[in-house]
Amino acid sequence: MQIENVGLMTPGDMGQAVAMQIKARGLTVRTALDQRSERSRALAREAGLTDVGTVARLVAECDVVLSVMNPGAALDFARVAADALRASGRHILIVDCNAIAPVTVHEVARLIEGAGGRFLDGGIIGPPPRGKAKTNLYVSGPGAADLERLAGPQLLVHVISERIADASALKMCYGALNKGTQALWLEVLIAAQRLGVDAMLEQQLRQSRADLYDWALGQFPILPPKAYRWVPEMLEIAKTLGAAGITPKVFQGAADIYHFVAGTALGKETPENRDKARGGKDVVRLLAQERI
Repeated sequence: MQIENVGLMTPGDMGQAVAMQIKARGLTVRTALDQRSERSRALAREAGLTDVGTVARLVAECDVVLSVMNPGAALDFARVAADALRASGRHILIVDCNAIAPVTVHEVARLIEGAGGRFLDGGIIGPPPRGKAKTNLYVSGPGAADLERLAGPQLLVHVISERIADASALKMCYGALNKGTQALWLEVLIAAQRLGVDAMLEQQLRQSRADLYDWALGQFPILPPKAYRWVPEMLEIAKTLGAAGITPKVFQGAADIYHFVAGTALGKETPENRDKARGGKDVVRLLAQERI
């Protein structure tokens, strides 16, 4: 498959960084900023992305469109993209790279393929690829190797199978261990603060699990601005586990924790404007002062 023009929705924290890596491969990257926030517009300008306005024009002008957004918006975008495919009569490739359950992936695939498009499943694991950071794009589905055209030193593309939803299943399991563990640590450390045993708990953790304690504290500074997106991700993980015959309740609870964080002053910051001097202990202390 020839790929020269790439569409990306949306240029948020991860999307913008991925777009910049694709541009570095010499490809043109377009986006559609109609009805998008000023933050998205600013990030797109910073990355030098071409704004075509509407999703209809994005589909009309691109060889492939990557959906990298809040997982709660993935289905709505698929519906809009499907309408654009029907209107244009084009048969371009749409790749869902969001943190969604396999059952949701199959629903997106039905929408895209029913409109005449081609669909691949993607799962992003890792930080936004800026500076020296690298991220992994796992892809699955028939002809997934086409996306190797996007690979670079910091955007690593891994073709894992010909089966739709394998990439998302991997992402769901990884996200469950990673963000689910962060939710558990955050919940318990907030509780320890409110119960007045935080200093004693820290002393015990330093003796027995200092590695995990330091890891959790290291995650907390960047967590609050992302919490609103992690709510639907936790619900998609719950859906994934339920479909696998395992209780979904653990991750329904994790969604509750992130919903709480998203509603706080820290949760209303953005990755760009957060206080970068604020450490993990500061985050716990400030959240402990909030009330659900």
